[in-house]
Amino acid sequence: MKTMLLSIDDFSLPFRKKVSLYLSKPIVRPEPVLVPSPRGSGAPDDLAAFGGTVLHDGGKFRMWYYACHWGKNPDWPPRMMQQVAKSPGWFRGDCPMFQGPLCYAESDDGISWTKPSLGQVLFKGNCRNHALALPQTLASGALVIKEEDEPDPARRYKMAYQFYPDQSDPVIAEYGSLPSVALAVSADGLRWTALDIPFRNQFVEPSSFIKHAGQYVIHYHAMDTFAGFLAEGGTPCGRTGVARATNDFSRWPDFLAESFALAEPEDHAQRGPNCAYDQVHQGVGAASFGNVCVGLYGLWHNQENSRAFDRISCDFGLVVSNDGVHFREPAKGYRFLRRDESPVTPVSGWDFNTILWQFNGIVNVGDQTRIYHGRWRNVGGHDLNDALKHYYAEVALATLPRDRWGALGLNPGAKTGSICSAPVKLPATGGELTLNADGVAGITVELLDEQFRPIPGFAGGQIGSTDGLDCPVRWVGHGLSELTGQTVRFAVHMRRMDKTNPRVYALNLIE
Repeated sequence: MKTMLLSIDDFSLPFRKKVSLYLSKPIVRPEPVLVPSPRGSGAPDDLAAFGGTVLHDGGKFRMWYYACHWGKNPDWPPRMMQQVAKSPGWFRGDCPMFQGPLCYAESDDGISWTKPSLGQVLFKGNCRNHALALPQTLASGALVIKEEDEPDPARRYKMAYQFYPDQSDPVIAEYGSLPSVALAVSADGLRWTALDIPFRNQFVEPSSFIKHAGQYVIHYHAMDTFAGFLAEGGTPCGRTGVARATNDFSRWPDFLAESFALAEPEDHAQRGPNCAYDQVHQGVGAASFGNVCVGLYGLWHNQENSRAFDRISCDFGLVVSNDGVHFREPAKGYRFLRRDESPVTPVSGWDFNTILWQFNGIVNVGDQTRIYHGRWRNVGGHDLNDALKHYYAEVALATLPRDRWGALGLNPGAKTGSICSAPVKLPATGGELTLNADGVAGITVELLDEQFRPIPGFAGGQIGSTDGLDCPVRWVGHGLSELTGQTVRFAVHMRRMDKTNPRVYALNLIE
């Protein structure tokens, strides 16, 4: 096990002297890593591939994603055909676009993906496709986790996904008309068993599904129009990141928490949510790293009315959390990834905006943090016009050196500086402390007790002379095994030496 104190986490590393936060910028692969199947191919994803989840599982990369297809599938069984007879929302009427089914892909390197023939769904004449069989026709999301310690092998993989309720069902009052979230479990991540619907007639459009600190958490966005979620004083608000949580995947309390929000305009009560101000689209796309979560939120640049939808774009902001529910920005308003840094594949003669789309796409593999994300080409509304034929979404990849979301470093002009952690309980073995850092020749580590008093023998811990992601800290004549089970603080001291500019990205306490 590892306790990670990230430099972007001001709860774990709250104290500093002559030190500033320097956030990182990821490297974006310009080409998408997963694109829809060719238009008109009859594949279940021949319109858009929005992404959903990427896991590194069993030595390979696995992706579950939300697809859209062009033209109704004539082979849906009667029950599923009934579900699209009166499709709600944008996918309705004579529009030839259809949401779903959920699809699956896999890869050896996480860049070149194959879409295996699963044989589960009869789609436009054959079963040789990569669609997943689920009871809902209009499905999206595909947010998957794998629990290695799940005692029931049939429930090792768990999924939350969005669906549109059947508007032709005579018992529709039980489900309501709002798109919500459904749950499913699987032994292998390929064949799924649907469970109950936890939030009936409540809008839930999930961006991520995680397990953190013993709780399952679904993140999404809410606004007064759909979810009855209001601002201070019961006034209307725009898109706001919210979360649902439970300790039992099969039973979800009917409560939601505000996860992350941007400030509402002073006159928001009069203007309402459909106004030109920034909002949180889709909530937080989070990943759990044991004791801390890192996530992205959609910085949605809203417009005045639905007829201006094609002018909307979306960037990514960076957030961090300790409980997996409540998130905060390491630097308020910082755009971690702009849409012009990861633009959707363009169309000659058109100037479409990019909407970046977060999901269960943050994964550590080897020495790299991979950030899989969606790029949605905003062609405007779904009216039958010339722009509609260019409707499209793809999956992209941005990378960082592992866990290097941001660093604490000396202020400009400062020759020395320090960082001090919150109290940390050492494991029964004492554990090992490593730094993810550059300029380690100018760094030492001291141990303090909870009252900030130096612990004898643990001043001036040396990291060595080689920078890296896992630099061990050593104290001459002493080790953490002497302090087993005690609560300590880590004080990191930095000194600028010639060309050495120390930067600390994370402290890792390894059991």
